[in-house]
Amino acid sequence: MQSWHLDRRTFLLGSGVSMALPYMEAMGAQTAPSELPARMCAMYFPFGVGLPKEGSDLHKWRWFPNGEGKEFTFNESLKPLESVRESVTIIGGMSHPNGRRMGGHDTGDTFLTGALFDKQLLHNTVSVDQVAAAAIGSQTRYSSITMSTDGGVGEPTRSSTLSYDIKGRPIPALNQPLMIFNRLFGLADEDLKRHQRRLRSASSMLDLVLEDSNSLRRRLGRHDQDKLDEYFSSVRQIEQRVKRTQRWLDIPLPSLTDEERSLLKLDSDKEAPKEYMRTMYDLMWLAFKSDSTRVATYQIASMADASSVAGPFPFREGFKANLHNLAHGWNKPDGAVALGKWDRFMTEQLTYFLQRLKSTEEGDGTLLDRTMVLHGCSNSTTHNNNNYPLIFAGGNKLGLEHNHYVKVGADVPMSNLFVTMLDKMGVAAPAFADSTGELTAIQA
Repeated sequence: MQSWHLDRRTFLLGSGVSMALPYMEAMGAQTAPSELPARMCAMYFPFGVGLPKEGSDLHKWRWFPNGEGKEFTFNESLKPLESVRESVTIIGGMSHPNGRRMGGHDTGDTFLTGALFDKQLLHNTVSVDQVAAAAIGSQTRYSSITMSTDGGVGEPTRSSTLSYDIKGRPIPALNQPLMIFNRLFGLADEDLKRHQRRLRSASSMLDLVLEDSNSLRRRLGRHDQDKLDEYFSSVRQIEQRVKRTQRWLDIPLPSLTDEERSLLKLDSDKEAPKEYMRTMYDLMWLAFKSDSTRVATYQIASMADASSVAGPFPFREGFKANLHNLAHGWNKPDGAVALGKWDRFMTEQLTYFLQRLKSTEEGDGTLLDRTMVLHGCSNSTTHNNNNYPLIFAGGNKLGLEHNHYVKVGADVPMSNLFVTMLDKMGVAAPAFADSTGELTAIQA
């Protein structure tokens, strides 16, 4: 029996840096499995997915699975999810009723709000993540973390953030990995210059908390020591990835036409989108593991493709079109294959995140068991606002059941999913936007 207990909110301190700790056995006497935190995150991408005609020669590149319920098989686009199948549900047929009344490219702003938002009204409502943040955000250092590839807020109908406050105002998103990393370690913007010299002299952020960590380590059991070492190793890897990504992000793309870009040899840049996306996923994992926040959003790309940082991502991966033009080719033979391969690329990055959550032990399960992950788009194809492609994962220990393909009718609004997510977060919200109840099909 341990004679002491480690508080769940313990931080390692050093030279203005504070580092939150992951869940360890020394905290177990204070934190029963049923009291471990629930978390939620949402990721969004624009312009839809590949949907070749069912039964055609190109069917294998159709985003939605074959079959229904538990008896389903992934096509090529989602096949990377097979490794986490037991924690994944594919939802088909669902959309926001208000979204179906809006322009084909105007729905990104409302992915998490369900509002009727168009160029005339220019008014949004609160997003589901911010409802959760308002209810439970006081329990963590940050009530929520809002991220996107472009950063800021963008413009109406071409937003670069998924999060909206209680008055429907956009919440600026962070897109600089270094800024997010520093924020997780308690360095406020005004502190950065003051500590910049010290940080440069340290080989790693971890070096600044080593003295405090060594004192703690001597008091931990063997298993907790191993978990602490594993955590430090992961943080160091993320820090190195952040530095590499930041260097890439600071290099602007050359000003070229689509035709000119298609002729470029981009092998040297091939890892850039993958590196950036995985870094953002790593930062989200770190935020959850350290319990710095329990709510996060990440807009992978926006509808403002021409001016978007993520618009040229496919070019950097060897495709011959930007994101918008690639999506427009979904119903053409060559275009369907290209878009299907891009869909698979996106799925691979999501799977990386899910696997990372799944491999992280927490209490009687894993981080994924208590983290709900929503990944999707507000278009099925480029100008179709019905049948959103949605992946819903995690939360197995929150009362959710997975490993099936759920098809719902047009009468089931996406807000029903949000009501269920809020309920699993412990937030009393019997209704959200235009909800008609909970999404019972995903509950155990």
